[in-house]
Amino acid sequence: MNRCPITYEECGQTNYSRKGLNLLSGQLANLEDIPYSAQEQIEQSVARAGRMSIPGAQPKLSARLSVKNNRFEVVDMNGRFILKPQSQIYNNVPENEDLTMKLAKTVGLETPVHGLVYCNDGSFTYFIKRFDRIGHKDKLAVEDFAQLSGSTRDTKYESSMEKAAMLLNYCTFPVIEKMKFFKQTLFAFLIGNEDMHLKNFSLITRNSKVELSPLYDQINTTILLLSSSEEMALPLHGKKRNLTKNDFISYFAKDRLKLTEASIQNVLKIFREQLSHWKQWIDISFLPEKQKKDYWELVEDRASRIGL
Repeated sequence: MNRCPITYEECGQTNYSRKGLNLLSGQLANLEDIPYSAQEQIEQSVARAGRMSIPGAQPKLSARLSVKNNRFEVVDMNGRFILKPQSQIYNNVPENEDLTMKLAKTVGLETPVHGLVYCNDGSFTYFIKRFDRIGHKDKLAVEDFAQLSGSTRDTKYESSMEKAAMLLNYCTFPVIEKMKFFKQTLFAFLIGNEDMHLKNFSLITRNSKVELSPLYDQINTTILLLSSSEEMALPLHGKKRNLTKNDFISYFAKDRLKLTEASIQNVLKIFREQLSHWKQWIDISFLPEKQKKDYWELVEDRASRIGL
């Protein structure tokens, strides 16, 4: 019995469930394998680097979905999807990112359409729909926190969560976005994302409103790095490790973000209620068993530290 790599539901003898295909397009009859191996995708990414508008160190390809041909097609311009193949350095990064994004959605964080797609060598590539594109050519205004603070790719770690939070004053409704930011911060800590630097937070303008963008680049880096001594990329309360409930709740949420007690408790309640479901998602994910075990043990440890 196969499990759909887009929805994780059982799909019989087919590679994808009907629900999974419908997330991409209601007219999609099937989804063909990516016609490149993982290595070939990395080579394509390097060869096309100067022609694509997709920043970041991880190999990426721009793609469009051809409903007629039932497949993703790699393009240089006007792609509506980003493809991320297997890493040459770390194991199972696509599977890790896809699972992490699914966990984010369970707690109400906004995530674009995403999933895993088979490649011609049997490996998985992670796909995600671009949230900064609408229609055929229109582009929404998106600025990451590095741009907003005058930082660069080289200085994206030279800030703090407190300074990052101040950028939310650019939003149309800062109070709402500060609650989202608190939720994003808790999520990154709980799932072991130690790489949430300034370029991994963004503001987007849509429907005449400036707000936090949907999530992207969410990976449990802790189980990949194994020997890392840090828990967050940007310091919170002056530290990057040994963070406590007091750091997140009393100091950050109450004192710095000025969230109400009711708002804070509502966020904590959502996480608390979803933790058991996270275990189920991890268990049916496409990670190997050892990484599933490491992932859940990390979540359990972090959750207990902040009283969830």
